Amino acid sequence: MRVEIRAAIFTAALLVAGLVSDRPIAARQPVRTYVGSEACAQCHETEFANFIRYAKKARSFSAVKKMADKLTRAEIANCYSCHTTGYGKTGGFVSPQETPHLQNNGCEVCHGPGSAHIESEDPEDLEQVSMEKCKTCHDKRKVAEFNFKPMLYGGAH
Repeated sequence: MRVEIRAAIFTAALLVAGLVSDRPIAARQPVRTYVGSEACAQCHETEFANFIRYAKKARSFSAVKKMADKLTRAEIANCYSCHTTGYGKTGGFVSPQETPHLQNNGCEVCHGPGSAHIESEDPEDLEQVSMEKCKTCHDKRKVAEFNFKPMLYGGAH
C-alpha cells in the first residue's frame, strides 16, 4: 500500500508539472524524462539495492570529483557523458546543483528515461539494453586508457 501511495503522489506531481499527461497512451506519445534511480527503487527494491551495493557505475561521479581540480571545465563536461545519467539529453544531468539525482550512472543509462514506465508500469516503455549502448562509454580506447574491464550488467540484475 505504501508503494502505491508513493507512486500516486509521484504521478500527481508529474501531472501538475506538465511532465506527463492523463490522456490515454494511444492518444499521445509518452513524455520521456529522466527521473533518477531512486524513483525506480519504489518498485524494483532488490535490483536497486544490488545496483547501489555492487555496481561501480552507481558511484561514477566520484571519479569526476577526484579529477576535477586537474581538469578544465571543458574536460570535466566531457566526463559527464559517461559518468552521469542523461547528460546532453533533454531532461538529463545538468550539474550536481541542478540535477543531483542524475549525477551518477543510474538505471536510465541502460534502460532509457523512466518517466513513461513509471506512469504506465509497462516494461515496453523502457529501452532495450544492448551492447551498442555499453560501447558508447566502454570502447577500446577508454578501457585501455583507464585500465578497467567493463561489466555488462554492473551487478543490478
